[in-house]
Amino acid sequence: MFRKILIANRGEIAVRVIRACRDLSVSPVAVYSEPDRAALHVRLADEAFPIGGATSAESYLRIDAIIDATVRSGAEAIHPGYGFLAENAGFARAVRDAGLTFIGPPPEAMEAMGSKTNARAKAQSAGAPLVPGTIAPLSSSNEARDVAASFGYPVMLKAAAGGGGKGMRLVASEDDLASAFESAQSEAMAAFGDREIYLEKAIERPRHIEIQIFADTHGNVVHLGERECSIQRRHQKVIEECPSPINDPTLRARMGEAAVRITQAVDYVGAGTIEFLVSDLTHEFYFLEMNTRLQVEHPVTELVTGIDLVREQITVAAGLPLSFTQEDVSWTGHAIECRVYAEDPENNFLPSPGRITHLSVPAGAGIRDDGGVYEGAEVSIYYDPMISKLAAWGRTRTEAIDRLRRALDEYKVGGIKTTLPFFREIVRDEEFIEGRLDTNFIPRFIERRHTKSEMTNEQTHSDMALIAAALAYEEKGGSANKTQQNGQAQPNTWRRVGRIALHRARAKHVDS
Repeated sequence: MFRKILIANRGEIAVRVIRACRDLSVSPVAVYSEPDRAALHVRLADEAFPIGGATSAESYLRIDAIIDATVRSGAEAIHPGYGFLAENAGFARAVRDAGLTFIGPPPEAMEAMGSKTNARAKAQSAGAPLVPGTIAPLSSSNEARDVAASFGYPVMLKAAAGGGGKGMRLVASEDDLASAFESAQSEAMAAFGDREIYLEKAIERPRHIEIQIFADTHGNVVHLGERECSIQRRHQKVIEECPSPINDPTLRARMGEAAVRITQAVDYVGAGTIEFLVSDLTHEFYFLEMNTRLQVEHPVTELVTGIDLVREQITVAAGLPLSFTQEDVSWTGHAIECRVYAEDPENNFLPSPGRITHLSVPAGAGIRDDGGVYEGAEVSIYYDPMISKLAAWGRTRTEAIDRLRRALDEYKVGGIKTTLPFFREIVRDEEFIEGRLDTNFIPRFIERRHTKSEMTNEQTHSDMALIAAALAYEEKGGSANKTQQNGQAQPNTWRRVGRIALHRARAKHVDS
């Protein structure tokens, strides 16, 4: 086992890896940029080394500075976390050339699966089903038009070197194709330094489901089942769960077997994820891409399988075999995770940097919060605004939702805007509760919110009109007298209507 490990990352994933190191009695070493000098991962590590200025390019993307810090610390291995250099084959090769251990796959496997078009070819050779589309990159928008015509619209344009929704465009008709192709190329070049674009047939009502795989240096390759990642905004996941609400053991086995074959085809080592699109109508699945790293959403798999994936990453990198076989893997209960971002849901999810003036993290049965901040910490403008991942486990999906709902209500963050209010609404949404998920869930949810808000506003206006009418009538003296009916005094009808409307308006104000 390693004596020291340097974590080449920041935020909650750096904290997560530090804790795994502690479990193994390995000394964790942190690196930090100038804004992160007082960050939580720096506070928790045994040692911490500065690696540069504020931006990622000046710090967390500096291969030379990270390797230099590793050598100076005496660490034998580097854990890249996710993001930054985690899927950079050049970094993995530089670590190896420096005589250090990279806790992740070999650079050759990264290169094989890093290009989306190469990955499609590898998956095809492994017998995995592909979304109809191009294997090679497209040379022009004219070629894209010809290919799209053979598949039929809608189609999806994607960056060959891409991920995270960058360089991705959904095209509904031929009229939109040329402009979409140009904008996808430009975005791909800006994000990845690579303009190559390929095309896929767009799947109607697709679910985004991924399979967690693990491989060691002894020839063992296993899968740990699926995660449902369909709830996305701007092609980025915000809620994930394990298992999928589809909960189809036969589908899980078929997807798992395909994922293992793809993994074996590239001599993979460590944790990785094979992503699929699954038709919500037919349950047919299609290979999408491979992520050659630990996923953000790994906690839900850990909660359901009971396997510590980060610990397993470290032991496999140290040369030990996997601590479990495929037969050992089982799935107990259900887990759901929300990515808590410092963003303003009411302002198009724009980042909300600033100082956290208050932080109250939920706890209790089945609740796990992987956080990277503390009360008084500063959320920087320079990095991804995710501050934590809140996960809930239950014996059933219903119990997991109940616990998640309670935990979200308990979670309090002051000083900045967060996505917590947005999640509180989603976990009470009928479609979510029923598991009717696909990648267009959030647009539909937002449309339902707008419709509900409009109906509420219309009713409020109607209530206010009734109140105004009742007050006007009273002002004229109409309610000063009581009408006689059967010899008994009766309250004036306008006054009664006004009181009902006023009560209803007050009740809505309290609820909101």
